Amino acid sequence: MLRGNPGKRPINNAEPKPEGDLLDAPEWMSDSQKAGWAYAIASAPGGLLKRLDRSVLVAWVIAEDMHRQASIAVEKYGLVTKSPVKGEPMQNPYLAIINKQAQIMIRAAAEMGFTPASRSRVQVGKTDGGEQNPFAALDK
Repeated sequence: MLRGNPGKRPINNAEPKPEGDLLDAPEWMSDSQKAGWAYAIASAPGGLLKRLDRSVLVAWVIAEDMHRQASIAVEKYGLVTKSPVKGEPMQNPYLAIINKQAQIMIRAAAEMGFTPASRSRVQVGKTDGGEQNPFAALDK
């Protein structure tokens, strides 16, 4: 059972807190990207995403949209296609898009606390600079 601060890493009680919640999608996004944005905002814990995080969320939303579109194309055309020059079997070019966008999504998701591992490191709503766990003092 883990107790206290098992990693003995210093806790940053002076971490800067960006102002303003992130709410509206950029006007230039496509409808499907705006839907992805709305999903992310609705699914993220309240107060987690701030206006300063906009570019990271934009990267995640666009990557998720491109990943979805490429996945639909692979479903339609299959994993293997014919080379346009020699007609030999080759990997569907959309697979490279899927793989690249998955990498971007995972990186951005980890930055925003969207993955299970990164969520365990995120703390939302702390404003007093005090101990995170009121019982932590008992464990020392």
